Amino acid sequence: MRRTPVTSDYIVVAGTDDGAIELLRAADDAASVGEARSTRLDASEWAAAVAELEREKPRWVWLDTAAWYPRLLAAGVRVERCVDLRLSHAILRTSTLTAGTAFAAAPPSWWDSLRPAIAEPSAGPGGAGQGGAGPGGAGPGGIGPGGAGPGGVGPGGAGSGVAGGGLPRAPFAGAGQPGLGYDPLAAARAREQAGQTTLFDDVLPTAPRRGEGNRAEHARADLAHALQGRAVADRAAQDRAAPDRAAQDLPAPEGSPGPGEAAAPDGAAELLRELRAQRAAVADAATADPAAGRIALLLAAESAGALAAAEMRHVGLPWSPTRHDAVLTDLLGPRPARPDERPARLAELLQRIRVALDDPTANPDSPAELLKSLRRAGLTVSSTRSWELEKIRHPVIEPLLDYKKRARLLTANGWNWLDTWVRDGRFHPTYLPGGVVTGRWASEGGGALQLPKLVRSAVVADPGRVLVVADAAQLEPRILAALAGDRAMAAAGRGRDLYDGIVATGAVDTRPQAKLGMLGAMYGGTTGESGRMLPRLARAFPAAIDFVENAARAGEAGATVSTRLGRTSPRPGDDWLDLRDEASADGATEQLRARARSSARSWGRFTRNFVVQGTAAEWALCWIASVRRRLWAIGGGEGASPLHDRPHLSFFLHDELMVHTPLEHADRVAQELREAAAEAGRLIFGDAPVEFPVTVATVDSYDQAK
Repeated sequence: MRRTPVTSDYIVVAGTDDGAIELLRAADDAASVGEARSTRLDASEWAAAVAELEREKPRWVWLDTAAWYPRLLAAGVRVERCVDLRLSHAILRTSTLTAGTAFAAAPPSWWDSLRPAIAEPSAGPGGAGQGGAGPGGAGPGGIGPGGAGPGGVGPGGAGSGVAGGGLPRAPFAGAGQPGLGYDPLAAARAREQAGQTTLFDDVLPTAPRRGEGNRAEHARADLAHALQGRAVADRAAQDRAAPDRAAQDLPAPEGSPGPGEAAAPDGAAELLRELRAQRAAVADAATADPAAGRIALLLAAESAGALAAAEMRHVGLPWSPTRHDAVLTDLLGPRPARPDERPARLAELLQRIRVALDDPTANPDSPAELLKSLRRAGLTVSSTRSWELEKIRHPVIEPLLDYKKRARLLTANGWNWLDTWVRDGRFHPTYLPGGVVTGRWASEGGGALQLPKLVRSAVVADPGRVLVVADAAQLEPRILAALAGDRAMAAAGRGRDLYDGIVATGAVDTRPQAKLGMLGAMYGGTTGESGRMLPRLARAFPAAIDFVENAARAGEAGATVSTRLGRTSPRPGDDWLDLRDEASADGATEQLRARARSSARSWGRFTRNFVVQGTAAEWALCWIASVRRRLWAIGGGEGASPLHDRPHLSFFLHDELMVHTPLEHADRVAQELREAAAEAGRLIFGDAPVEFPVTVATVDSYDQAK
């Protein structure tokens, strides 16, 4: 059979005002994007057209993967590569790697206010989807004041640096080597010369070769044209916008279409201009500093993650309502007849609480009312948080803490959750790639990133299948070792549990001390046991501790920090800056200065962790993308069987992946998960002597994996 040649073309997808679909095809011309050819399709034809064109492996370009890809999946069409313009735009506009480009300097536009499209779930195989109701799911991972933060350490040696000095380059950095001096472009060229390929080689921009010196000029011309077109589109969008368009709680502006829905201004032509502008920004950044080209890897990984997120929502997480109900019945009692009725176990505990407090109206479901009841009983408490209640000796504490634990399960994952989120044996969560400021994912409704251990026994593989669960071991400390170029810390984790390795160096006495100390170093814990461990860790691993300390000092100064691949933290807000300036003025009170110091330290804790957590998120994106590609190959390639019949990703949680696979592929899947983790490390850090091992468990239900 004749094989369809693989192309590097881009195909832009956009809706039109009359409900049709426009495909705009443009050849990849290095830094710029070549002339485009337009095709117009009826909305009913486009999935079949995509399936046919996908044989050539183009790069699909659309405004938002979440708006377009679910419809393709519902039609049984999978794509290998895409460019998510919304996600890429957000990265390029704020990264220190592209700060010197016209793209970053352009005035704000409607692109800057785009929000993720929450597509309705398709009734995919293995279960119909359910609505997107529910609160915003996981928040910003608990980091940073207000969930956002600034910082100033450089993006892995691209030269942003802390004010007045920057970070040291990694001791093991060098030509083609990892650490802060590692150049992924040089590594890609070396692999090309050796006849090797890896996941994202085709998206890494290369420096102009002989005879191609005018490509940067083409890129700048593309950018000028794109910015001119963007300004026209912005004016058109503003003319159509409602008067209160600037309100933060409004939906995303026009430009987040699904098939047949309203198109962005100028439709596919506007999207192509944006693509050209983004490509030009990457090319110009790499021309100014070759190391800055690493941001192309971040853009590709972010878009690949968006594809994986849509696929995981489509196939769903296998879920047993029977097992879930059994867990709830065991912990709460039988399901009440009415939704406003407390389950029997909670009712019993409530009665004990009221007797212990001698208060027949005590209401543990209301923190304000409970606080009053506790104080009326003579207890000195400032809140109803469990950690504070645990310090008190009183007969009410035991039943109250028990009640809070069980009530939390009922509220977050009780029968109402089961009715809302599980359909035909599948939980279909909505993941939001890049939903957290560090690049971590968030979720929309259902709490996919917060599944408690109590209900994990309900995640059960289908008959003839198993769950292969992989967990990256001590991911963030290993990321820190690679970022900082700390050879001693890298050696401590080679071939073993990193925390055990730290104990073996004599830095600390026990594994819990090692873990607590490292978490304190990365998250800013300076008191208690973690603070006590920090000086010992600093002596053993000076490069690693200096790295996070520099990041913290950058934040305290109001600077920005960046991840290894170039995602950059936001700057502190006006209130933070005003407080700093007021505290620096002559005549400022000591109280005001103390507030400013506290605010600075809080921001520094955010930036301290931003570089580590953000780079760990980049590693996870590369891992996901590699696993996704490898699983598709196991299934037999294009057209062999639908996605849900193959080994496929079914769940993701920061540093953990789950694959739902036919039993006969389980061993191969486990091996691919391990190899993909190693590949992710090489992509980001080259040949750094830091290992990224994953523990893999093949189980029938999720609770067996831990």
